[in-house]
Amino acid sequence: MKKIINKLLVNHSLIYKLFLYIATIILVVYLFPKGGQFKYEFQKGKPWQYENYYAPFDFAIQKTTEEIDAEVKQIKETSKYYFEYDEKVVLDVKQNIDEKVKEILQNSELSDAYKTKIKSKVSEIVNTIYEFGYLKNSDEQKADKQLITLRRGNKIQEIQPNKLFRSAQILSFINSKIGKQPITEEENVIISILYDALKPNVSFDESFTEKVLEENLSKISYTKGLVSEKERIIFKGDIVEGNKLTILNSLKSEFESQVWSKSNYNWIVFGYTILVALAFLMLFLFLRKYRLDIYENNNKVSFIFFNIILIVLMITFIVKYDAKYVYIAPIVILPLVLKAFFDARLGLFTHVLTVLILGFIVPNSFEFIFLQIIAGIVTILTISELYKRANLFISVLQITFVYFIAYFAFSIIQEGNAQNLNWEKYIYFALNGAATLFVLPLIYVFEKLFGLVSDESLKELSNTNSKLLRDLAEKAPGTFQHSLQVANLAEAAANEIHANSMLVRTGALYHDIGKMDNPMYFTENQSTNVNPHDELTPKDSAQIIINHIIKGVELAKKNHIPDRIIDFIRTHHGTTLVYYFYKKEEELSGGDVDLNYFQYPGPIPFSKETAILMMCDALEAASKSIKEPTAQAFDDLVERIVNKQMEDGQFMNADITFKELQIIKKVLKKKLKNIYHLRIEYPE
Repeated sequence: MKKIINKLLVNHSLIYKLFLYIATIILVVYLFPKGGQFKYEFQKGKPWQYENYYAPFDFAIQKTTEEIDAEVKQIKETSKYYFEYDEKVVLDVKQNIDEKVKEILQNSELSDAYKTKIKSKVSEIVNTIYEFGYLKNSDEQKADKQLITLRRGNKIQEIQPNKLFRSAQILSFINSKIGKQPITEEENVIISILYDALKPNVSFDESFTEKVLEENLSKISYTKGLVSEKERIIFKGDIVEGNKLTILNSLKSEFESQVWSKSNYNWIVFGYTILVALAFLMLFLFLRKYRLDIYENNNKVSFIFFNIILIVLMITFIVKYDAKYVYIAPIVILPLVLKAFFDARLGLFTHVLTVLILGFIVPNSFEFIFLQIIAGIVTILTISELYKRANLFISVLQITFVYFIAYFAFSIIQEGNAQNLNWEKYIYFALNGAATLFVLPLIYVFEKLFGLVSDESLKELSNTNSKLLRDLAEKAPGTFQHSLQVANLAEAAANEIHANSMLVRTGALYHDIGKMDNPMYFTENQSTNVNPHDELTPKDSAQIIINHIIKGVELAKKNHIPDRIIDFIRTHHGTTLVYYFYKKEEELSGGDVDLNYFQYPGPIPFSKETAILMMCDALEAASKSIKEPTAQAFDDLVERIVNKQMEDGQFMNADITFKELQIIKKVLKKKLKNIYHLRIEYPE
C-alpha cells in the first residue's frame, strides 16, 4: 500500500494531466450534437464530385428558409383583425340616456307630440351608433384594413371598418339627427347628454387575433414533396443548384435530425471521443516536444485547456440559441490570450485544433473553419505588443477586414455573383471585432485566477518606481545601473530578432536583485578600494557570488514576482563558471580544482529571451574592463564572449538560430560602441 501511495505521489503530475485529458474529452463530447453526419460535402454552384447519388431511404423535401419566410409574411399580411363588441356597455349607455332624457322632458313645456319625436330621435341615434359599435380611440389605427372581424358573443361578422363610429364622428352625427336650426334649449341639453353618455364599446381583441394567427402559422407545411428510396438525386458532375440543392439539404437535415437507436448513439459518441481524444493528444504531444516548461507546469496546462473549453461552451450555446449568430463569437481571443501569456506558435497551434473541434458543432463547417483559421493566423501575425492598446485596435481592424474579404469570396463562389450578399453577416463580423477588444480585461482576470503574467503586467513590473527596484537602487546602486544598461541592450537585441522585448527588459531589470543581500561583495557597488574578497578564500568568494542567484529567486518569490521573470534570475549565468575566482583557486592549488565550487547551478537558458539576457549581462560587465575602448576592442569582446557561451553549450535549449545570434552580435557591438564612445576633451 505504501509503495502504491509513493508511486501516486511521485507521478501526481502525470496523473493530474491524465485526469484533465479525460475530463476535457468527456465534457467536449457531451456538448457535441449527437445526430448523424452527412458524409458528403457539397456547395451551392459547385459540381457534385462523387458518384451518381440515389436516395438511401424515403424522405420529405424541406422548403427553403426563403419559402417559409414568404409564407409566414403572407399569412401575417392577410391575417384577420378581431374586434370585440361589448353588449354590457350598450345596455348601460341606453339606460343612462333614457333616464336623463326622461328627466329633462318631464320639466319641459314642449308638447307631448314633440317630446315623443325627440325620444324617437334619441333612440334612433343610439341604435344607429351601436348597430355595429363605437370604436375606442386607441384602436382606430388597428381598424384601417379592408375588412375586420367583429365578435358579438358567439357570433362573428366581417364588416367594413367605416361602419364603426369614431369619436370624431359622434357630435356631427347627433347634430344631424336632432333637428334643423334653431334648436330648443331642451334639445341642446339632450345633445350634450348624448355626447357625454355615449361610450366606446368596440375594442381590438389582441389575444384572440394572436391566437388565430398562431393557429394559421402552425398549419404551415415545411415540406413540399417526397423523395422515394433509390430515386436518383444527382448525377456525378451535375451543378448543385435549384431543386437538387434543396433535396440534398433536405437529406442532410434528415441525416442530422433523425432519431437514432441506442446502438447508433453509442457508436456516434465513440467516434466523437476518438476524434476529440486525438486532437487533445496532439496538443499534449506539442507541449511535451516543443514547450516542455509549459507541459511540466500543471497550472499552465490547466489554463490552456480551460480556454479551449470556454470557447467550445460559447459556440455550443450560440448554436443552440441560433446558429446564425455564430460569427459574433470572438474566437480569436484564444490565440490572443495564449500569445499574451506564452508565445505565438502555441497560440496558433491551439487555435487551429480548437477550430477543427468546433467544426463538428457549427453549420457550414468548411466555411467556418476556413474563416476562423485565417483570422487566427492574422491575429498572430499582426499583434506584436499586446500591452500597447493601439496595436490591439489596429489588429482587430485587420482581423475584421479579413473576415469581410474571406466571407465576400465565399459568397460570390456560392451565389455566382455579388448581388445576393448577406449584409447581416458583416454586422456580425463587426460585433466580433468589438468583442475581441475585451481581451485586455479578460487577460487581467486570467492573471489573477491562474497566477500568470502577460505583457500588460510586464509593463507594470518594468516600472523602476516599483518597491523592489527602488530597494535595489538604494541598497546596490551599482547593480541597479548595471541592470538598466543590460535592459537597454537586451531590449534592442530582442527587437531586432522579433523576440518579446518587454519580457526580456523586465527580466533584465530583476536578474540581479539577489545582490541586495551582500551588495559590497560585487565590484559595481564598491565605492572605495576596500574589497571584502581579499579576506576570503576563492571558494568562499565564489559561493557568495553564486548565491546571488539563490537569494534573487527567494527575494522574487517573497515579493510575488511571476515565474516568467524568475526564469531570468535562474538562467542568466546558466552553468558557467565564476571564472575569476576559479582561476585564482587554480593558481593557489596548482591546477587541481573542483568545478562544483565555482559553477553556477543553472539551468541554462531555454528561450530566446533568456539567451539574450545571458549575452547582454556578460558583455555589459566585461565591457567595463576594457582599458582602451576602441571599435575593434568591442567587436572582439562580443565575438569572444558569445562564442564562448555557444561552445559551453549554454544555448542548446534556447529556440535561437545562428542567424539570430549573428544579428544579436551586430546589435550589441553597435550599442556598446555608442555607450562607451570617446568624447572630445573640452578646454578648461
